[in-house]
Amino acid sequence: MFRTLPCLLFVLLLSCAASAAPHWGAQTSSPAGTPPSALQPGEWVWGGDAKDMGPMAVIVSLTEQRAYVYRNGLLIAVSSISSGKPGHATPTGVFTVLQKDKDHHSSTYNNAPMPYQERLTWDGVALHAGGLPGYPESHGCVHLPTEFARLLFDASHFGMVVVIAKDATSPADLVHPLVASPIDPSTGAPSGALLLGPEAQYRWEPEKSPQGPLSLVLSTIDRRLVVLRNGIEIGRARVNFLEGAPPAGTHAYQVASIAPGSMPTWRRIGIPGQEREAGELVLAADMKRVGLPPQFTAQVLPLLQPGVVLLLTDLHLLADSTGPALQLLNADPPAL
Repeated sequence: MFRTLPCLLFVLLLSCAASAAPHWGAQTSSPAGTPPSALQPGEWVWGGDAKDMGPMAVIVSLTEQRAYVYRNGLLIAVSSISSGKPGHATPTGVFTVLQKDKDHHSSTYNNAPMPYQERLTWDGVALHAGGLPGYPESHGCVHLPTEFARLLFDASHFGMVVVIAKDATSPADLVHPLVASPIDPSTGAPSGALLLGPEAQYRWEPEKSPQGPLSLVLSTIDRRLVVLRNGIEIGRARVNFLEGAPPAGTHAYQVASIAPGSMPTWRRIGIPGQEREAGELVLAADMKRVGLPPQFTAQVLPLLQPGVVLLLTDLHLLADSTGPALQLLNADPPAL
């Protein structure tokens, strides 16, 4: 009896090893400023997350074979994917997470491992870790890199909105998402955000989302600042770069403190590729390098409080646009 015990343990270990799920995709995030179009199969970006920042939503572009994750309207993560192959096409539309199973195995396909499964339909469509050959090859699910799927699984919640889009059947801003989310995170419906008119310096519509967490995103290439509350855009403004070269890539800041009637103190957040910046305070001189319309600043300033996040990036907020770069924001009027 005792002789057979080591053999039985050995067989058991082999069985466990054989049933363990493989690891798909890159082990770590690419730098946060990596353009989504530059991601290779299996690569991904996770810029950081906090559940108290606001609602989360996901847009899956079947055309691009990428998934975009938004928190409070800001793009916080993007990943390569693999969707359904011919004959097993992934459906498009608006879905919500119905079920979550960290160690799910398929009841249809030979007990195949589907780690970090987030079910979107009861007939088998889900987000989960899986193979990423660089083209659609699943049986209808959306395959994600393993570590990305784990991060998304931990950050998401039941009922989270997932929009799946593709050319010819979906609006262009869903097929090719940008830095600010084009959807209402509670419904998946288009957000309805409009571009500024040729003469407009800013737009301010706080009634579109009367309460909730605040976030800001500034595109250094588009010269635009967008304000989002509870995932909905409530304002945008033109910004004017005053002097000096802007920082390249993507950077994140958080309000460290603010006194009534004064400009906030911003602290840098250490996102992938910019880890060394973590905790650094932004110099007052840098705060004066970008001007905003003073009327817009007067509306935004009272809403800022410690914890509010600003994402500064050289990725586009506007489709098919170009422009010079710029850095941060202040209350100075734009130069004429």
